[in-house]
Amino acid sequence: MAFNDTDITVTGWMGSDPLLVHGEVSHVPFVRFRVASTPRVYDRVHDAFVDGSTSWYTVKAFKHLARNVAESLRRGEPVVVHGRLVITEWVAPDGTTRTTAEITADAVGHDLARGVTRFSRAVDGARGAGAPGAHEPGAGTPGPGAGGADDADPGGGGGAEAEGHGGRGSSEHGPDDGLAVVHDLTGAEVLPDDPADVPADLAA
Repeated sequence: MAFNDTDITVTGWMGSDPLLVHGEVSHVPFVRFRVASTPRVYDRVHDAFVDGSTSWYTVKAFKHLARNVAESLRRGEPVVVHGRLVITEWVAPDGTTRTTAEITADAVGHDLARGVTRFSRAVDGARGAGAPGAHEPGAGTPGPGAGGADDADPGGGGGAEAEGHGGRGSSEHGPDDGLAVVHDLTGAEVLPDDPADVPADLAA
């Protein structure tokens, strides 16, 4: 049963690598991954910012966005997700009722408050209104001041490359904020419809 369908924007950390599959009939690309979001809240008693409660989201995307997400994002990286939120209740094998927060994404990207990313245009990606033309910087060729081959990630990989820098300021965030949450995956539930798609370390 699904309810509370609404638009939402979430910042958090990738809790799993994106899993890319294609529809058996339509062959439409489809990706699914997990995001952990832990807000920073002010503790008046200690006069400091502390971690709030962590919320887990299952995010899915389709078509060009699905392919680009699969190429660009990896577990442990900071992300921003915007899309439609649906809260679903389901019954686990042990008979208990559980709740899953699922976002059908319209836009996904690295959280630039926490690092630097370099954009590469997808060869078959759709170009939206206002996108730069082929002759403009950002349309596949570096603009003035852009890094060359020496700036590439020595670890390889395509798409956007993120380099963490801690981002939001030491008063609220440290360089490793959220990473402990990503490695502590005991709260990630197995989805009822396709448990085989859930990475082994997420199957709590």
